Amino acid sequence: MTALDIIAKHKIVAIVRLDDLSAAGNITKALIAGGIRAIEFTLTNEAAVSTIAEIVNLVDESVAIGAGSVVNADQARAVAEAGAQFVVSPVCKREVIEACLALDLPTMPGAFTPSEIQQAWEWGAAVVKVFPANHLGKRYIKDVMAPLPHLRLMPTGGVNADNLREFLDFGAFALGVGSALINKEAVAGRDWKRLEAEARRYVDQLP
Repeated sequence: MTALDIIAKHKIVAIVRLDDLSAAGNITKALIAGGIRAIEFTLTNEAAVSTIAEIVNLVDESVAIGAGSVVNADQARAVAEAGAQFVVSPVCKREVIEACLALDLPTMPGAFTPSEIQQAWEWGAAVVKVFPANHLGKRYIKDVMAPLPHLRLMPTGGVNADNLREFLDFGAFALGVGSALINKEAVAGRDWKRLEAEARRYVDQLP
């Protein structure tokens, strides 16, 4: 099963954006125990690349590990070498998409307007990250999909356990979920059961 297959099936991409990734292994295990099968480590932390290399050796083929906040081709190549199975970006840059295509990595660039979304798709995006989704709302996904039904969209930013079902009902292919899921208090307190329970709460809302 490819990373894209895993994301299509399980719908939630958990976004780990933390200043400290020393507990990445425990975070990953807790998320998996809670039913999450796609996890993204963002390059906002300089340890993310080495963390990805570590984590891909901890999980089996049912879990996809990706890199987020990738904004140039060099970063795309670095995370690919580390073993990342998908690449996410907050912006739409052709060089990132083309680098990922050359590496046979599904890429999910960020876009906001219908024109930006369609451009990302034409350049070769596997999925387009609609970001920040909290400024657009759930119905925006439905409005974009109506004239552009070929798209695969992943709303990110503002997605939580209370609204994720509606995003999916309105046509979202998958959902990027960050701080609403990765509870910083739980991580700081090394409360992995709490993090697992939070992950399960999200998974239980899926269709």
